[in-house]
Formats: sequence, C-alpha cells, structure tokens
Amino acid sequence: MIKLNNRDFQWEQGMTVEDIMKIKKFSYSRIIVKVNDKHIEQEDYAVTVVNDGDDVKMIHLLAGG
Repeated sequence: MIKLNNRDFQWEQGMTVEDIMKIKKFSYSRIIVKVNDKHIEQEDYAVTVVNDGDDVKMIHLLAGG
C-alpha cells in the first residue's frame, strides 16, 4: 500500500509514476509529482518506480485570476 495524496492506494510491484497517472486518469498538462518529498520531472514518470510504503503527491496546478 502507498499513500497517494494522503489516501491509501493499492500498490503493485514495479509500479511507476506513469502507471499511477494512467490508473487515476490524471491527464493534466500541469502537474507536480513528488515521491517521498522528492520532485519528479515529467520525463522521468515512466522510469520512476514507486515502492511499497512510499508517499506520492500528484498536485494539479490551477491558473486563475
């Protein structure tokens, strides 16, 4: 089990940041991703493996005025 945005989320061996985004249908053009408080660049989503017990944050940036 991992924490995704402070909620329990089912973890699977070999799961990447990109896999989580696909499962959750996150397709925002502007999103900040952190794994255990470490910022993950967009080009690394497919290769960043999430481990059991990790704390993952996926935050959609909003624009407005």
